[in-house]
Amino acid sequence: MAETIQIGDILIAMTRKDIKHVHLSVHPPSGRVTLVAPNGTRPEVARAYALSKLGWIRGQQAKLCGQARETPRQFVERESHYLWGRRYLLSVVEKDEKPSVRLSHRRITLTVRPGSSKAKREAVIYEWGKSLLHEAVPKLIRKWEQKLDVEVNRYFLQRMKTKWGGCNHRARNIRLNTELVKKPTDLLEYVVIHEMIHLIAPTHSEQFTTLMNKHYPAWREARAELNELPLGAEAWRL
Repeated sequence: MAETIQIGDILIAMTRKDIKHVHLSVHPPSGRVTLVAPNGTRPEVARAYALSKLGWIRGQQAKLCGQARETPRQFVERESHYLWGRRYLLSVVEKDEKPSVRLSHRRITLTVRPGSSKAKREAVIYEWGKSLLHEAVPKLIRKWEQKLDVEVNRYFLQRMKTKWGGCNHRARNIRLNTELVKKPTDLLEYVVIHEMIHLIAPTHSEQFTTLMNKHYPAWREARAELNELPLGAEAWRL
């Protein structure tokens, strides 16, 4: 059950878990603050810890407020779209045939029926992006199953408002944000590794950090790069 710590105008939702160390997080897009503490932590100790990090909390909240945002896409001619970290111009072709998407040098050609709505165009691009992820993700999973000696039961792709990925370690499933198709492929791999290591170490524990350091030493840099890239119209973070 969540408890609340209030420091001035900042509300911190605190939960207790069977962990060794306190984890303090500031979440996009609004700067919501959470604190996860070991089961035996006294409320006054948790409050003192949060108070000691007040400057960091305010800094993270300010950073989120100023972070680059993508404006909502309109899916019109010569609009910028991103694929695997590269910028492409959208070309819209209206034809009375099944909608499709084609990729060429620096251009994404979207073919739709005449008079198609923005929602329809968006849906076609979205499903195309998912198909590209479905091509890329299984290869990464197979690669890291061997390296980590772990098995993924299933993976899912979905829109996620606040995370780049997720893991259900009991079911051995991982979830990936469909926005990752817009990011460089090495960052997709980082998220896949991150979630697969959670099958071994379910929380961000010392074991998790040790495994990340061993198998993906540049994970902190990858995380920072991922979170510094322009956010979508809605924000997310790992």
